[in-house]
Amino acid sequence: MGIVFYSSVQEVHLVLVIPSTIIIIFLFRSIYKTIDRTNQDLTRFLQSIKYSDFSQTFSSKQLGKSFDELYASFNEVMDKFRKTRGEKEEQNRYLQTVLRHVGVGLIAFQTDGKIEFVNQAARRLLGIKDISHLNILNQFDDKLSLKLLSMKSGDRETIKIYDETDVLQLIVYATEFKMRDSLIKLVSVQNIQSELEEKEFESWQKLIRVLTHEIMNSITPISSLSSTVNNMLANGDPNDLKTEDVEDIKNALTAIHRRSDGLIKFVENYRSLTKIPKPDFQIISIQSLFERLNEFLSNDLKENKVTLTSEVNPSSLELTADQVMIEQVLINMIINSIQALQGKSDKTITLSSNMNDKGRVVIKIHDNGTGIPPEVQEKIFIPFFSTKSSGSGIGLSLARQILRAHGGNIRVQSKPNEGTTFSLFF
Repeated sequence: MGIVFYSSVQEVHLVLVIPSTIIIIFLFRSIYKTIDRTNQDLTRFLQSIKYSDFSQTFSSKQLGKSFDELYASFNEVMDKFRKTRGEKEEQNRYLQTVLRHVGVGLIAFQTDGKIEFVNQAARRLLGIKDISHLNILNQFDDKLSLKLLSMKSGDRETIKIYDETDVLQLIVYATEFKMRDSLIKLVSVQNIQSELEEKEFESWQKLIRVLTHEIMNSITPISSLSSTVNNMLANGDPNDLKTEDVEDIKNALTAIHRRSDGLIKFVENYRSLTKIPKPDFQIISIQSLFERLNEFLSNDLKENKVTLTSEVNPSSLELTADQVMIEQVLINMIINSIQALQGKSDKTITLSSNMNDKGRVVIKIHDNGTGIPPEVQEKIFIPFFSTKSSGSGIGLSLARQILRAHGGNIRVQSKPNEGTTFSLFF
């Protein structure tokens, strides 16, 4: 009986243990899979945050309420990150748009000169379309990139550079900041050359107005009085005075009258600098303009044995300007060139016109004359300044003001004994 009972108990135990073992193994396997899947999803969640991949979604697949809440929290966090990144991207696009269209030139670069950002204003100002390194700026000035790299946060520099068509007076401000563990330098660049020139002209015009007012107040009575006295003596009885005294007085008064008239004309010439009329704009064929100049100056050219040639590219090129003003400017400049050719055996003047890379119409007057010394070139546009003993010093100053009234400018390039080129930009 004992053996039979023991055997029965063993059979019952086996019957209970085997299913229980299977159930326990299944439960452990399920728990392991659940934990492993949860760990994988948790790893995927953290990796998504680490690499800013917020496109991931998470599902509990009916693992229970606590898992539903966990995965819902994952998805909520992903959604918050997506919205935050979207807002930042929108703000970044807005900031990029503002920076690209702001009127002040902006350049951001690393300490090694690698460009991070350049806005449209800086590209237009420097005439560069593609720029990846500051070294490209050396085509304007071989030390420009070094100047920008050496600037510290808060520094302010005034840099003057020359290119083929213009002079740039740059005012540069610098600041520094860190981005992605890199030190970034941001400089703002603005050309103040036009403002400086406008202030210069404004100052000269004020001076001229004061001078003309004071001189005219003094000279006009002298001219009137000398003319009256001269007429009285001419029509009076010469017996009242000795003949030689009358003759001396008449000569003296005549000289005073002649000199005062000359001074009045002199002052009137300078007064014209402050009375530039508003241009009467019209479309002008440059080819026809050059032909008229050649015809008008033909006698001067023949008398001085000067050859005048012209070239317009394209031949149909047109200009919107005041024809009378521009013709007068070109006539004066050609006459200046003829005078600069005195003493030369082969005398040539070349008129040329084209459209430059910036879309501006350019007219150039080149002569192979004696040239202009470097120390004089920056002074020739100043009112009253002249290198000629008989010059009034208003011709080139007047030309610059006329070009300014047209929204343009005038530049000079000259080398002693090689020639001079004046460029008119419209």
